[in-house]
This record gives sequence, C-alpha cells and structure tokens, in this order.
Amino acid sequence: MTQYKYLLQEKDMPTHWYNILADMKAPPPPYRHPGTLELLGPDDLKPVFPEALIAQEVSTERFIEIPDEVQDALKMWRPSPLYRASRWEKALDTPAKIYYKWEGVSPPGSHKPNTAVAQCYYAKQEGLEGFSTETGAGQWGSALSFATRLFGLKCKVFMVAVSFQQKPYRRIAMETWGGEVVPSPSSETNAGRAILAADPESPGSLGIAISEAVEYAVTHDGYKYSIGSVIGFVLLHQTVIGLEAMKQMEMAGDYPDIVIGCAGGGSNAAGLIYPFLKDKLTGDRQDLRAVFVESTASPSMTRGIYAYDWGDTAKMAPLIKMHTVGHTFIPAPVHAGGLRYHGMAPSICALLEQGEAEARAYHQNAVLGAAVSFAQAEGLIVAPETAHAVRAVYDEAMACKESGESKVILFNNSGHGHFDLGAYDAYHRQDLPDYELDEAAIQKALTELPKIPA
Repeated sequence: MTQYKYLLQEKDMPTHWYNILADMKAPPPPYRHPGTLELLGPDDLKPVFPEALIAQEVSTERFIEIPDEVQDALKMWRPSPLYRASRWEKALDTPAKIYYKWEGVSPPGSHKPNTAVAQCYYAKQEGLEGFSTETGAGQWGSALSFATRLFGLKCKVFMVAVSFQQKPYRRIAMETWGGEVVPSPSSETNAGRAILAADPESPGSLGIAISEAVEYAVTHDGYKYSIGSVIGFVLLHQTVIGLEAMKQMEMAGDYPDIVIGCAGGGSNAAGLIYPFLKDKLTGDRQDLRAVFVESTASPSMTRGIYAYDWGDTAKMAPLIKMHTVGHTFIPAPVHAGGLRYHGMAPSICALLEQGEAEARAYHQNAVLGAAVSFAQAEGLIVAPETAHAVRAVYDEAMACKESGESKVILFNNSGHGHFDLGAYDAYHRQDLPDYELDEAAIQKALTELPKIPA
C-alpha cells in the first residue's frame, strides 16, 4: 500500500538551526553603509535589528541553538508533514519520485512564521514595544502579525499597494491578529510621500515598502524593523524545514537528486535546500542539484547582475552584494507578490556564483498551469509564489519521463493559495497576462547602482 505522508513527533523537532556560512567556500561579501558606502560592522545594525539577531547574522557557527520558548511556539504547527506526490506522479506519467514539504499547516498558512516567531522572541527579550515591516502578497505581514500577538508586541505593516488591492483577505487576517496595515507607498513616511509625489498611482514594490518600514522603525521609539526574507538570520530560522525533511526523507528511504524552492528573497527555498546542500558542500552528495525559482517579473538571478545594491528604493537599508535588477526597478503587478523583490539573499547569490546552485524564471501562466495540474492530483491549491516551484518540479518530472530516469525530486510547498484565488480565476478565464519585461527597464534601473569605492 502506498504511503503518502511522513510524520514526525514534537520530540523529533530540530533543537538547532543550521548556518550554511560554516560550510560555504567563501561567505557573502559584507554589508555596506547605505550613506557612506563603507563596510558595516555589527554595531551599525543596532538601530534596525534586535542585537541577538545581529549576532546570528555575523555568526559562522554551524549550528545555533533554538531557544526553548521559540521551540514551544513552533510546536503549534511543527513538525510539518512531508508528502509523497504519488497521485501527481501518476497523472504526469513520470518515473520521477516527487516529495513535498507542506508548510501551509501554520496558522497564517505559510513557512513565514518560522522566523517571525524567533524574531519576536528576541524583540521581547530586548524589551521592544513592536516591529515595523513590509509585505508583498501578505504572507509575511500575516506571519508577523500572528507572531507579535503571541509575544505581546505591536505590528505595523506596509503592504505593497497592488497586493493590498488584490489580496484583501490577507489584510483582514493581519488586522484580525492585531496588525496595523497600510498600503505602500503611503503618506505616513517621507519615503512614501516622495514616491506618491512622483507617481500618485504607483503600484508599489517591496523596495518601496522596505523603505517605509525602515523609516518607521528608526523614527519611532521602542520599534525596530523585522524582515521576512533575504537577510541571513531569516534564512537560518527557516532551516527547521530542511532539517525536518532530512529525517522524513530517511523515513521514506529516499534522498533527493533535486531540491527546489521558489525564491523572492529566498527564505523558504533556503530553509528547505540549505540542510541538504550541506551534504554537497561537505563532499557527501556532489551530484545534488539545488534549484531556486523566480518570477520573470523580477528576474534578479536570471537577468540581473551580481553587484552591490541598496536593499530598498529610498536607499535607507544597507547595501548588499547580490543579484539585482536595480533598487528603483518596479516589477509588473503579477499575483506572486512575494517574488517581486529586486534582489536576492546574499548567501544564495554567493552559492550561485560559486556554482553550487542554479536558478530559473517562469511567467505566471506557466506556473498557474502547473499549479492547477498539482491541485487536481494532490488536492492542495498553492500560493502563486509556490506555484513557481511546482512548475520547476513539473519540468523536471517531464524530463524524467522523456529520459526514463527515476530521479527523486523534493520541493518546498511553502504556502496555501486560499487568499489567491483571484489568480486562479484569471487563469481559468484566460485573462492572466504574461508581462514581457523590457530589457531597457532593467538596464535603466541598473544605471543607478552605487559606485563602490576601491
């Protein structure tokens, strides 16, 4: 009889996060000051992040202990299940074996609370009053609103305007958990007012929302800034996904040939992939393929350049050496709002540069088509962001069908799409545009990259 799911007990949960910096050939280049462009030290980040998170950001320890209080909060939904997609395999008529880690079981419905809970714990320990943050599709804003409520903190969310309009139910979820949500660009910050003055109909971007959230944090006593992706400590916290999955794949008697995740800033993909990538970096699994999948609307890894750039539009956040399409780039209003960031996590970018990982990009009709195929076989309707990973799995499974190879494919099913049914509706009505990205738009944004001193 087929086994469809592999379940761990609470006692099997990871007690430590995995830090990939300990095993990389070389770490990502250090951050730089947004104003002076000089190298940043840990003290320079104190106005923005809680000190314990800064310590994790610069740590090169291989494993970092998860506090008991964080583990206790994670037990509300962790360990999450691992599924064998046997019905989808049959529907695709592929010899590939497909597994997925299902992160939609968290209260907000995605992987995002894995780091939100940790960040709120450290903020509470530091005596903060609250966090400000940005959100694209609303998954991160929902997660932080949920987590701040657990720890008695306040939450201010700047939500990208086009997503604020497209996804009202995520806004309602945030407000239900106590978050205060405003569309970005807003009139509440200097950064937002400047954008609105130039373009009153601006659809917003994650870069703009980050600018507003950082400005709010540094101008309000008792607040600091919380981020849901890109930064090293966020990816660190997400490794509970992959650490659990390694135990579950062992239960299944398999090990992946290919590990796949969608990537806007990279947190969910890294969370699954990094613990497995450790085996490749340390020499045990040289043939493992790690695939990061992005949207063609903001193709930082596949069409951007590897350079220092500001993490936000208003140039308030630190400069990061990353694959970028430019901090002023405004992506098309695709439904995968969480994949509309102009850059990528610096550790992922360094791994791409070092040849340890690969990237690809898809249009939204292709990803929704694969997501519908997956839903009709497996029952789960996934978020548009997650659908990008599903499309990559589909392509790899079809390649196996053509070659006759029986590869093992594992992907992170990072969140449900119950609040994203408008995207599916547009797809079914054949009213979902595939935006053709003008290369000139990227090149124009790239002319505004900083000139780093020698």
